[in-house]
Amino acid sequence: MLLSSCLLVAYAQPAPPLLVAAASDLIDVQDALVKGFKAQSGIEIRFTFGASGALAQQVKSGAPYDLFLSADQARVKDVVIPDTETVYAQGRIALWSKTGKITTLTELLGPGILHVAIANPAHAPYGVAARQALERAGLWTRLAGKIVYGESVRQALEYAEGGNADAVVTAWSLVINRGGILLPTTLHDPIRQAAGVVRGSRNPDLGRAFLRFLVSPEGRALLAKSGFDAPDITRP
Repeated sequence: MLLSSCLLVAYAQPAPPLLVAAASDLIDVQDALVKGFKAQSGIEIRFTFGASGALAQQVKSGAPYDLFLSADQARVKDVVIPDTETVYAQGRIALWSKTGKITTLTELLGPGILHVAIANPAHAPYGVAARQALERAGLWTRLAGKIVYGESVRQALEYAEGGNADAVVTAWSLVINRGGILLPTTLHDPIRQAAGVVRGSRNPDLGRAFLRFLVSPEGRALLAKSGFDAPDITRP
């Protein structure tokens, strides 16, 4: 009887939460994704945010994540189960200033502009895109002395929010509801955001379930509302 009772207690234990390493551009859609997936599955999700490059290094070092949601498809290649690799969104970049008076990239050359923040291209795909945009606009060399780097798009935005930068080129998803200026996709290479179940995950089946939710009509609608374009290629 005691053994049977112990088994019943064991079976009654709730499933552990999914641990997700996620790119910082997903911060503002986190609550909607958590709520939507829990409504379908009853499973809790816990997000840890950071620059995709830094998170990839954590995963490679054995951090106990179940899923990796990168802002860059290349970052997931070596760290996720190959058949789970899923392109879930296409990112966009935007220009934002606290005053709202800077509405074009050319205005970043103004004498009153002392610092322009972007995410560090060494770690953050959005930093790469921001640099490409400034280069293709013919501004990078002229702005070089004004550039300050955040470790992620979120930190770069915080510099501009706190007055440590006069403007920021950051993820559209972070400023879509704050007066950000969406920049043309012609200014940068596509930001193909990809995810996958981390090799060594303790919850691979639940991880696969979340990926299916992410690219379902409901998941895509939540992402679109936060400023993400539909992906050009998806591998379920």
